[in-house]
Amino acid sequence: MILCIYSSDIAILGAGPAGIAAAITAAREGLDVILIERYGCVGGGLTSMYVRPFLGSVENANIGKEIEQAVKDACSDMSSVEAAKYALTKLLHDAGVRVLLQSSICSVHTQDRQIDRIEITTQSGICEVTAKMWLDASGDGVLCTMAGCRIEVGRDEDGLVQPTSLMFTIEGIEPWQELLCQHEEDYKQLGDGREYLDLCHKACASGELPSTVNIVRLYSTGYPGERMVNATQLNRVSSLVPENLFESEYQLRQQTETIVRFLKNNIPGFANIRVNGSATTLGVRESRRVIGDYVLTADDLIAGRKFDDGVVHNACFCIDIHNPAGPGQAVNEEGCPHRAQPYDIPYRCMTPLGFDNLLTAGRCISGTHEAHASYRVMRICMGMGFAAAHAAVLALQNNGKTRDIDINELRCRVHIDA
Repeated sequence: MILCIYSSDIAILGAGPAGIAAAITAAREGLDVILIERYGCVGGGLTSMYVRPFLGSVENANIGKEIEQAVKDACSDMSSVEAAKYALTKLLHDAGVRVLLQSSICSVHTQDRQIDRIEITTQSGICEVTAKMWLDASGDGVLCTMAGCRIEVGRDEDGLVQPTSLMFTIEGIEPWQELLCQHEEDYKQLGDGREYLDLCHKACASGELPSTVNIVRLYSTGYPGERMVNATQLNRVSSLVPENLFESEYQLRQQTETIVRFLKNNIPGFANIRVNGSATTLGVRESRRVIGDYVLTADDLIAGRKFDDGVVHNACFCIDIHNPAGPGQAVNEEGCPHRAQPYDIPYRCMTPLGFDNLLTAGRCISGTHEAHASYRVMRICMGMGFAAAHAAVLALQNNGKTRDIDINELRCRVHIDA
């Protein structure tokens, strides 16, 4: 039984950085926007997954800079995660976006290369959503999968994806201890002459740290005595399998306890630390990739390739593949990941095969396992959301088909010289 019907110009699935950037942009361009989010707050990785840093860069997405500044401006009275929850909610509200929280897609109806309508489960029951244009910014490509799009998962040789993690913060570090460790070659000497990364590797080998954790990354949060910890790692588990989720949650929280004990016992100034916050859901780096008219590759990134239909310009982040089968980085466990040159993301990566009124943005766009490891980060995802919104505007002004838009006009709208 359908309890209610929502209609819009564009319906967006997923209120993470890509979906939020798209929703705000589309609404400001005059579209009636519905944003559907399965969790109880917006923000995705920035809030529910507790990922504080805005990583990566792009040259042309002004909305991303605005979102980031709004979060920073809200930080004076609250931690960055709580600030992000408020700042993002306010941006969406002020733009006039209709947001449906705690709502999950349960069926998709298609005909003639179009998504016609979907059904979502809500606190009231099942509701129907209709739209002229659809955007999958869910990260997991849920809308595209249920519509029947071609999907790929994991690396070619064995289908394994990057590991899941659970981010957390600690407090109680002595003010004089300034230790930070941000990557695999961030060597730091402790006061007693020991080298921090070497200590982590030895603890992993001895069993003092989990076998998948050979580095405990420590990031500044901007608050005295506090660090964000990026260390927990669970391999060979798919977040797309429902029965895996609780066991993953349990194992990662066990790892949190082990990591805190390691820091207390080994790092000067950390003896009195405690966990003061953590993610409310698993940190998923990789799941589905929706195959579109072009598949972005690692070669494209390493060459810094530009495209005639590039709509995210000079995206830049390393090819950051966390080892799908063990600790550390996949290509070089002890070293930094390969560096990409500033590259473009072509519009064709955002147009799924087989559909005319469907776009993707965020980590589920069309690319290889390796390329995905670079473009999955927040600033680049926001750039994709910005471009997808403008593409939707142009399509709806024409015949409603995503492939019939004027690419040069789209590039102009997203501030790239045609």
